[in-house]
Amino acid sequence: MDVLAGLLDGPRARGAFLLRMVMEPPWSVRIEDRAPLCLMCVTRGEAWIVPDGGGDPVPLRPGDVAIARGPEPYITADSPGTAPRALIGPGGACRTLAGEPLAQSMRLGVRTWGNAPDGGTTVLIGTYQMDGEVSRRLLDALPPLLHLPADVWNCPLMPVLDDEISRDEPGQSVVLDRVLDLMLIAVLRAWFSRPGAEAPGWYRAMADPAVGNALRLLQNEPARPWTVASLAAACGVSRAGLARRFSELVGEPPMAYLTGWRLALAGDLLRGTDATVESVARKVGYSGSFALSAAFKRVRGVSPQEYRSGALPVGSWRGPADGRARGPRRRWPEPADGARASGGGVSR
Repeated sequence: MDVLAGLLDGPRARGAFLLRMVMEPPWSVRIEDRAPLCLMCVTRGEAWIVPDGGGDPVPLRPGDVAIARGPEPYITADSPGTAPRALIGPGGACRTLAGEPLAQSMRLGVRTWGNAPDGGTTVLIGTYQMDGEVSRRLLDALPPLLHLPADVWNCPLMPVLDDEISRDEPGQSVVLDRVLDLMLIAVLRAWFSRPGAEAPGWYRAMADPAVGNALRLLQNEPARPWTVASLAAACGVSRAGLARRFSELVGEPPMAYLTGWRLALAGDLLRGTDATVESVARKVGYSGSFALSAAFKRVRGVSPQEYRSGALPVGSWRGPADGRARGPRRRWPEPADGARASGGGVSR
């Protein structure tokens, strides 16, 4: 797998929240749900995203797509000047600014929510939970608000999502999860590949023959007893040359990258499975539970057992490639009819 595929392996949609929002002006919704990643695309009409803290409002027109990276709040509205009339808060509560619930009054059908069934604006919304650590590098590579106008990207998946999102058929949750995944990958590829893009080092490094190969080897075989020398030999380059080039392009040495990847995988296994610490350690490349515990305590400040029990909030640790702490993950509110895009457990 390539590096982008590896980073997307953790947040692939399982229990992602999908919703069609249908609105008639005037409308404005303040989002305070702290969701780590929300993809929005307009299929009809016009919407605006207003970042919190005075950022420039961003217009969304048919075919446009935007990704909001939490947990910072923002407003979606028919116009930047429209005052919020609804609030989506932590835990998925949707209410008026006075605290009155809006679940029943804004119910429009399966995965459909809004203030008018034939409203002039339709926005498709897909929110990832991403409770695991594998996607942390991906989140850190994105701006708080990413916007791709329709004229700079071409993706045939938006009509598919629009057609599928309100269906209620057997297996529909799986269909929606996969379509959302493909949408996210298409958006990220277009974003990182656009002219003048400041793509993260690990993405640019994929094009380098030696470093790109090294990244793929580390992603695919984390349990292998890698050293810089063995990695260089597998890539057909010198040890010193690979170490220098890897650090220049990726931003950290090969073994530091490998440590972060192994601990990310271990974190997912600890919280997403019942595997013993010993088996998790060996699966991600440590000699045993003692070695994994030492690495966990050094990097995260807690033991694997403490991490599994929830002593450290998911996403809040400070890893070797991440200088920022993150809070707990939250999501968009449930649709008024209680329908969700997927009923399975979250594995991030």
